[in-house]
Amino acid sequence: MRRVLFCASLLVYTCCLWAKDVQVNSPDGRLNLNVSIVNGEPSYSVAYDNKVLVEKSPLGLVTDGGDFSKSMNFVSTKESSIDEKYIMDRTKVASVHYIAKEVVYSMTNKNNVPISIVFRVSNNDVAFKYTIPQSGETACYVVEKEATGFKFSPQTTTFITPQASPMIGWKRTKPSYEEEYVPDEPVGTPSKYGEGYTFPALFHVGNDGWVLISETGVSSAYCASRLSDGTADGLYTIAYPNQKENNGIGSANPAISLPGETPWRTITVGNTLKPIVETTVPFDVVKPLYEPTQEYKYGRSTWSWIMWQDNSVNYEDQIKYIDLAAQMGYEYVLIDGLWETQIGYEKMPALFKYAQSKGVDVFLWYNSNGYWNDAPQGAKQRMHNSIVRKKEMQWLKSLGVKGLKVDFFGGDKQETMKLYEDILSDANDYGLMIIFHGCTLPRGWERMYPNYVGSEAVLASENLIFTQKSNDDEAYSACLHPFIRNSVGSMEFGPVLLNKRHNRNNDGGTIRRTSYTFQIATAVLYQNPVQMFAIAPNNLEDAPAAAIDFMKQVPTTWDETRFIDGYPGKFCVLARRHADKWYITAVNATGNTLKLKVNLPMFAEQEVKRYADDSDGKTTLDKIKIKKDGNTVLTITSNGGVVLTN
Repeated sequence: MRRVLFCASLLVYTCCLWAKDVQVNSPDGRLNLNVSIVNGEPSYSVAYDNKVLVEKSPLGLVTDGGDFSKSMNFVSTKESSIDEKYIMDRTKVASVHYIAKEVVYSMTNKNNVPISIVFRVSNNDVAFKYTIPQSGETACYVVEKEATGFKFSPQTTTFITPQASPMIGWKRTKPSYEEEYVPDEPVGTPSKYGEGYTFPALFHVGNDGWVLISETGVSSAYCASRLSDGTADGLYTIAYPNQKENNGIGSANPAISLPGETPWRTITVGNTLKPIVETTVPFDVVKPLYEPTQEYKYGRSTWSWIMWQDNSVNYEDQIKYIDLAAQMGYEYVLIDGLWETQIGYEKMPALFKYAQSKGVDVFLWYNSNGYWNDAPQGAKQRMHNSIVRKKEMQWLKSLGVKGLKVDFFGGDKQETMKLYEDILSDANDYGLMIIFHGCTLPRGWERMYPNYVGSEAVLASENLIFTQKSNDDEAYSACLHPFIRNSVGSMEFGPVLLNKRHNRNNDGGTIRRTSYTFQIATAVLYQNPVQMFAIAPNNLEDAPAAAIDFMKQVPTTWDETRFIDGYPGKFCVLARRHADKWYITAVNATGNTLKLKVNLPMFAEQEVKRYADDSDGKTTLDKIKIKKDGNTVLTITSNGGVVLTN
């Protein structure tokens, strides 16, 4: 094997045709990707600051047209530079400058059939995908298995959530990406259901650093995937959907037309959590799939169902929530499930007109189901095929509805990915935005689909209504999401529950354990361009005035996001900027009051507003002066929060 020596200060690649090893340094020189073929088996590893974070891990595909995971022969590499700028209006950052090195690593299998792996390496991210050209008369492959793996050292601990078994849970609606996390679990621990683990997956590699694994660029051209259970020696591999998902309809294995490609597998690394929280790799390596038919408007919404539940989806109660949205200055109201029976199609135009007369636009809930769940809520069987769907969307457009929330998908098969894509594409034709619930993780969809505005895919706010345990764990869960779920995609959580008791009259049901300021802090902590806030009409009278004042002003789109401090499941401090206004949001799940010294250069020598907790857990508002060097101390009560804004 011939090796090409290179100066460490230069980004140089082995490019001789007979070379098998390729080393790629990131633009700042701190990340190193090594790709090789040993005994016919392709593999890679990732190091950061000279510390190996992803150990030697397998690569390759097994298809019905050939095995591309062993007996492989190196052919060539092709290098290029990526320098792109793009604008996003629906993610954690609005303007992105993506600089990376791309290497196409080409191989053939034992039958001389070609395949390539495209690698992108930026300062804290590695992304790669497989591309297969058409050779001969074969025009498509079924992918039987993906050998791709991610191997970690024994001292690694995990922050991952299990994939649920198919067709279990309420009305056979799982998997719905609504399982619990176990923090700092030993690497290789078997998953709860034996189905592996959901993306994204966060790994703490001892004292060496952090790794976030996910995927992006999933469309109707492939299935969504996840991680297998880890082996005893720390290897996790790509796993495909369970055949029983979506009531057994459709194949668990993806099929690709040739020439074709897989989605991108992404690896984000760092010696701190800053690159994990701030990564843009899910959007960097994908492109828009169609143009928007109009300019979509994001914002805040009221939502009766979260606090008042099913019985509130009637004409009179929806008027109350429309009025609440108008009083708060919100752009939207969400009318949830059962509207077609409890209000009726014939009354909906008058309800939409009333909302519009108040300056409030409408999102409307739909059940996704055709044959894959038993959920009784409607409107049902309106989103499952193109003929019915387009007719419904034309009706909605004619009445000025602005968006849909579509629920209960229950699977990751390629056929299900096609349903997501078809709903999005058809909705764009009719000028409708789309939110998904009971659904899979978004995988680059903010950039791929211009009318996509968020997915649940998390154990979200409805569980605070359903179980006391969710309330007891609320602060802990909130301190996970910025590092894991919300780091890779918009998260429609439905936050800010200002009732102390979670029922209509604020006098029964589950009990909120967190403070008022914690709740308003989640309006900034959780990123989604359209936020369905869980405030209720009574909160105008019974919640602290400072909290209501904050909720009238908080934005839902961000130009910049910075990680300040935190540890998954314990505490989190983030900074987000909207135009020239910064918001520092902090929450605490440690069980003790935290006094954190933080550096906030965006506030240096400024007087800023501080929303904090008093001894009764109610929001107070005062002003503090930040030092010239930007240093200040945040005091965050247990289950409490702090928000600073200029």
